[in-house]
Amino acid sequence: MWLKPDEILLKNAFKLWVTEDDNEYFVLQRRRGYGDGGGGLTGLLVGTLDTVLDSTSKVAPYRILHHTPDSQVYWSIACGVTKEEIVQHWEWLQQNIMRTLSVFDSSEDITSFVQGKIRGLIAEEGKTSLVLEEDPEKFREALLRFEKWFELPPKEKLVTYYSCSYWRGKVPCQGWLYLSTNFLCFYSYLLGAEVKLIISWDEIWRLEKTSNVILTESIHVLAHGEDHYFSMLMHLNETFVIMEQLADYSVKRLFDKESFQREPALSDPLQITKRGLEAHAKSEQFRTFFRLPKEENLLEVHESFLWVPFSHYNTLGKICLSENYLCFASQDGSQCHVIIPMREVINVEKSDASSRALTVCMRGKRALRFSEVRGYQLLANTIRSRCGISASPQHSASSEAIRGECQSLINHFEDNPEDVTLMVGQKDSSKAVSTEALMTVFHPQDVENLEPKMLKEKMKEQSWNIHFSEYGRGTSMFFTRKTRDLIVRGVPEALRGELWMLFSGAVNDMATHPGHYSDLVEQSLGTSTLATDEIERDLHRSLPEHPAFQSDTGISALRRVLTAYAYRNPKIGYCQAMNILTSVLLLYAKEEEAFWLLVAVCERMLPDYFNRRIIGALVDQAVFEDLIRENLPQLVEHMTDLSFFSSVSLSWFLTLFISVLPIESAVNVVDCFFYDGIKAILQLGLAVLDYNLGALISCQDDAEAVTILNKFFDSVTNKDSPLPSTVQQASVGNNDRASHLNVDISELIREAYEKYGNIRTEDVESSRKRNKLHVIQTLEDTTKQNVIRVVTQEVQFSASHLDDLYNLFKRQHFLCCYWTMKSPALLHHDPSLAYLDQYQLGFQQFSGLFSLLEPWAFCNSKSPLSLWVFRLIDENQDGLVNFKEFCYALDTLYSGSFTNKLKFLFKLHLPPAFTGSPLHLKEQRIIPVAEDSSHLSRLPAFDLPEDGVIKKSPERGRGKVDLQAYLKQWQTEILRKEETIKDIPRINQTQFIQFSKTLYNIFHGDPEEETLYRAVAHVTSLLLRMEEVGRRLQEPSSPSESTKSADAPAAAEEEEPSQEAGTDLTEMQWSFSFEQVLASLLNEPTVVRFFERPVDVHTKLGQARVAQLKLKANK
Repeated sequence: MWLKPDEILLKNAFKLWVTEDDNEYFVLQRRRGYGDGGGGLTGLLVGTLDTVLDSTSKVAPYRILHHTPDSQVYWSIACGVTKEEIVQHWEWLQQNIMRTLSVFDSSEDITSFVQGKIRGLIAEEGKTSLVLEEDPEKFREALLRFEKWFELPPKEKLVTYYSCSYWRGKVPCQGWLYLSTNFLCFYSYLLGAEVKLIISWDEIWRLEKTSNVILTESIHVLAHGEDHYFSMLMHLNETFVIMEQLADYSVKRLFDKESFQREPALSDPLQITKRGLEAHAKSEQFRTFFRLPKEENLLEVHESFLWVPFSHYNTLGKICLSENYLCFASQDGSQCHVIIPMREVINVEKSDASSRALTVCMRGKRALRFSEVRGYQLLANTIRSRCGISASPQHSASSEAIRGECQSLINHFEDNPEDVTLMVGQKDSSKAVSTEALMTVFHPQDVENLEPKMLKEKMKEQSWNIHFSEYGRGTSMFFTRKTRDLIVRGVPEALRGELWMLFSGAVNDMATHPGHYSDLVEQSLGTSTLATDEIERDLHRSLPEHPAFQSDTGISALRRVLTAYAYRNPKIGYCQAMNILTSVLLLYAKEEEAFWLLVAVCERMLPDYFNRRIIGALVDQAVFEDLIRENLPQLVEHMTDLSFFSSVSLSWFLTLFISVLPIESAVNVVDCFFYDGIKAILQLGLAVLDYNLGALISCQDDAEAVTILNKFFDSVTNKDSPLPSTVQQASVGNNDRASHLNVDISELIREAYEKYGNIRTEDVESSRKRNKLHVIQTLEDTTKQNVIRVVTQEVQFSASHLDDLYNLFKRQHFLCCYWTMKSPALLHHDPSLAYLDQYQLGFQQFSGLFSLLEPWAFCNSKSPLSLWVFRLIDENQDGLVNFKEFCYALDTLYSGSFTNKLKFLFKLHLPPAFTGSPLHLKEQRIIPVAEDSSHLSRLPAFDLPEDGVIKKSPERGRGKVDLQAYLKQWQTEILRKEETIKDIPRINQTQFIQFSKTLYNIFHGDPEEETLYRAVAHVTSLLLRMEEVGRRLQEPSSPSESTKSADAPAAAEEEEPSQEAGTDLTEMQWSFSFEQVLASLLNEPTVVRFFERPVDVHTKLGQARVAQLKLKANK
């Protein structure tokens, strides 16, 4: 590796370096302790020094120095891990530089030329290099060590590295921690003791910061049941955040594709950098806080003061700028933030330079004044350019025209407040789409009603109107503590839909996608999928007692929203609980608004909740358990197993308490959820348990605890609800409320905010990331246990060996996914499939793993035998082998009887495994690497899709599952009878010759190789003589018939020759049955002993574990 020329002093360096070669201008040196004769005490000391110190010159075992005869100064210009690498550099210097140097007159000119040439080489290398870091030179040095120590595939992208201590037992090892895209690596070398650790991110169960008496602060990593601790980090928090991001990236990419595909910024694993991860994390935090669409990225941050008109003072905070939004969040504890869509901005004015202020003018005669903004002129220009790009033609008109248009709009909306949604760019909906909230249709408010509840409702509305007058209304409203206080007290019925849209950010989604919902409704109309079938089944189970869903109006609206969403997002499609949530949304929001609220909930606010494995809900339940341990220690002491609360609270999270609370109370919870996100649900869950703490502690079993909680939920009321009794009782399953003390929902929510309002959103997100690893790995472990339980009945492997085999199989599946964006295996992986089909190997993956595990080393990667084995065990010929099929093949070769092993080898040379004549063998040896299932194109009854992946089940939400096909497959498996040796077809001449070659390959390298070869030769000649005798005995009777019957298998495989040559060729053909081959080989004790020789499975699996990554690296 060429290095940036660096001056070094050689006075004390000769003790550590040995000169291997030199000339007038360059010196090639080897470090003591490396190469020939490099052991002994010197090697130990130098190796230790190289590991602890951070310098390439002290790590690379070879280097090249430049000097001039009349100078004592040396310059390091290259280093190398191997002698071959450094010799290449040395020869290049000899051929390209030495002749040129003789032209120069002075030493200074020579040194300047060499340095310029080396810098040019480095710059040229950097164009195609993976080094995209802030300090490329230092990163190049770290990359050199990383590649030397861990020997990972060249494509593996190093992200960053840190000096730290790794604790092995009670002894710390000082070394270097390397964090790459797919692996966590550590290396230490102290006085001959080498410690090397490689853990893939997808194997990590837990990642957390810990501290104890010995380790003040450390990072704890749990993988494969082993604990690893890293401490003495200069930047522990930074290190932990990067590790957390890489682990989360790996989990999303390999296990949770649905959420990963929503993040195009990190789609290419070869382009991941520390800077990129940090930027992505900041953008994610930015979008979460301000509830912005997933396409937004944080581009600029400016510290400034914002003039707050309702408080009459400047509040300190940060301006956050994205592609389409200008946001501000205070940092002085006032909890004030505001979101300004660029589409609402009509002008940006710069004030005097002394205050460095700028004023952002918006529609509706509103303006925000920012002051003390560093770079305010550049920021103003940026906002102007973004508004100019995104604005419609009329926005580029003169200032006066804009103001006139805004004023006319304001006057219109004052006269017609119901049309306020037009301000966010709502397109006229289709006539088939309902344009009114169902509550407005089925329970219109009576203005003249003077009942106390209605008067209180009017007072709430008045409070919100005052709030709007002070803090603004619509997308650019100020969010403050007062906003939260009003939310806790309850949102008035008339404003609920508008505020839900605002707080969730759905108002921005709808504004930027006008007409999208109507298009989806039209496109999905009449479609029939698995999702639509499930939707139809659940339509009448959604708030069935509410009048709105006892009529076709409500049912049709619900059907349209759910079907449109399933069409929009087929990865989620439709899941239970979505119908309940959507029903409530339709009560208070117009149909299109309800759709965008559903989008906001499913894709932003509750990520991964509504899929087959409900990962998001399980993660939040784990977060809830952590909060119970922290806030309710008395409950933890009484109930040590908190998994009970996970099972009970699942419906709380999935339906936002709608399924357990009366509808009039549940909507208050939904109010808080749209404002505060999942934090509101966690707080309320803690408040519920706290309220029932005494009863829960005294209960004897889980059933009693469930009864207590159910009675409590039935007793929750909303004393301020203006809804009629028929509606209020709609979602209550138990009408026996009178016997229990009623609890007001507003009081319960207020208590939740008072007691547990200190829970920070940042802490919740951090806990989510930490628990997600454990939840995913628990689900993966469940899959593994179920697969092993099925397979163990079919094979003789022990449970521990099957466990190791499964880990190898799964890692092989992932190895092709680590360094590519769209590997067929990754595209095919679907957690919703049956356990056995979740992880499968294509041919290239199978070939690599099988060559490591098969017992006789007869299947190398270039041999066609791997292809034949793959075809043989791929029973359904889908181009993918599952774990059961893989284990069956290995079990036969490891533990099968002599007859079964021979039968396996015999069938390798029959269709569908062996399909070619000698002329085709060359073609079969050439297996394309690019497509895992490319070899299947040679099979006649096979159609490959464009991506090379054969999907066993249709994409959810798009197609129906063919249940008849599954039933037929199961029936076939049940009725399948045990194959006897008489059922095996005969082997023809071509196949038998190849079978003999396979036996020779198997015996190659064995101590008894010559004896085994002679045995095979003897058996072959014996079989040929037997066939010749049989042919002569049959000749008088009917030669043509015997020939035809003997050649039936061959005729199916080979092209028909011309008619004239056909007779001669047919007479030459012969074939053998499996019984003949078996009987002949049983008479050779050497062959029998060879095949019955036991295989050390444990050793074989251990060797495969070590070699698996190296095999990929060598490729």
